[in-house]
Amino acid sequence: MTDLSGLRTWLDENLPELARRHGVPGAAVGVLADDQVAEAAAGELNLRTGVPATADSLFQIGSVTKLWTSTLVMQLVEEGLIELDAPVTRYLPDFRLAEERAGAGITVRQLLTHTSGIYGDAFVPTTRDEDAVRRYVDDVVPTLPQDLPSGEGMSYSNSGFAVLGRIAEVVRAKPFTQLLREHIGTPLGLRNWAVTPEEALLHRTAVGHVPGGDGTSEPAPFWNLPASLAPAGTVLAMAPRELLAFAGAYLDGGGKLLDPATVERMWRPHIPVPDIGMLGGHFGLGWMVFDWDGQRVVGHDGGTYGQSCSLRVLPEAGIALASHANGGENAAFHREVVARIAERLVGLRPPQLPTPPERPEEVDPTRFAGRFDSSTMSLEVSVRPDGSAVARSEALTAEARQLQPEPRVTELVRLDDDRLIATDRLFGAHEVLAFSGGGPGSPATHLFQAGRLTRRTA
Repeated sequence: MTDLSGLRTWLDENLPELARRHGVPGAAVGVLADDQVAEAAAGELNLRTGVPATADSLFQIGSVTKLWTSTLVMQLVEEGLIELDAPVTRYLPDFRLAEERAGAGITVRQLLTHTSGIYGDAFVPTTRDEDAVRRYVDDVVPTLPQDLPSGEGMSYSNSGFAVLGRIAEVVRAKPFTQLLREHIGTPLGLRNWAVTPEEALLHRTAVGHVPGGDGTSEPAPFWNLPASLAPAGTVLAMAPRELLAFAGAYLDGGGKLLDPATVERMWRPHIPVPDIGMLGGHFGLGWMVFDWDGQRVVGHDGGTYGQSCSLRVLPEAGIALASHANGGENAAFHREVVARIAERLVGLRPPQLPTPPERPEEVDPTRFAGRFDSSTMSLEVSVRPDGSAVARSEALTAEARQLQPEPRVTELVRLDDDRLIATDRLFGAHEVLAFSGGGPGSPATHLFQAGRLTRRTA
């Protein structure tokens, strides 16, 4: 049996310093082991009001919501109401993309594993009520391109998870928020959580923070991203203990949510993911699957406007870790928190993030130089005479320019035969660009960056 008493003391003593060092305004962390929970908080929920963060404060969990959406879908699979390899059109007869034929062959499994090819970052608002997801799938999705043929490779798609949420709505004949309450929240007895912004107002709730003009953190200008993508992770908020209750159900073989065989099916590696350091080596059904020194670890990360979350579950050890933050170098913060807790409890650490070599070899222009485009973004890699490289990314649409108003230039060096790495840090980590296809020494056919797969166009 794991004793968490010492960990509680460690969290109280160390979490404030970890948050300060990574520029995190407020944080809350929880650990589950053998039905015990250790939790702690540090900093402030809102730098404008100075309200302290507490262990029962609500933070948005961002894309960790995708695990909840996946759970709703797999419950329907267990009931025989959905088949994973059935086309989406079986459940949404009017489902289509900008090119009508493009959506015809997309399956439920491909949505769960991010292999549908649907352009995934259309954060378009519709309504703020229970009709938001329906309006998104009916009105916005038909305007979206399919950047890659379905099944060609893993390319992260928020829009695809909105479609999954809509499938669950149609099959159950209930709105997504009600499905969360009835099929997850109520069985688990959750209390400190919110499925709408209005519910979040009734709790002690964190506000996201973004860099201000002087480089310091300031409260974000709005609380949540559009509710139209709620199944992808734009609204759901909770305290660490509630997220750990969800993870604990999985550790308990599905608990009150799923059958043990379904849990194992979801945690099984389904799709390989190029190694860019920040994602797992594979995607299961909704879950990211990691390898920590030969031991399987599963989880997901989430980021919204100024808030972030990281969940890791260690099935063999029977431990779950939840880390929440409302700004700062959140990726580095979560990684250090999770690594130090896992090492303390079970002597296990996640693999080190890639860093630029001290003496990098020259970048092969044949392999790496060129232009890689999606429907909304373009990235061009140029190789300099000294063997270094530079990437210039530019938004191609008005919507994409809202996320990246100006072209971004990134200095790169060679990491290995198929990867380049940024010399500067972004959110506390060096970004890695992974190239694939074409064979050794030949022009790469695809680029994998920030979870998105794009094709070479020049």
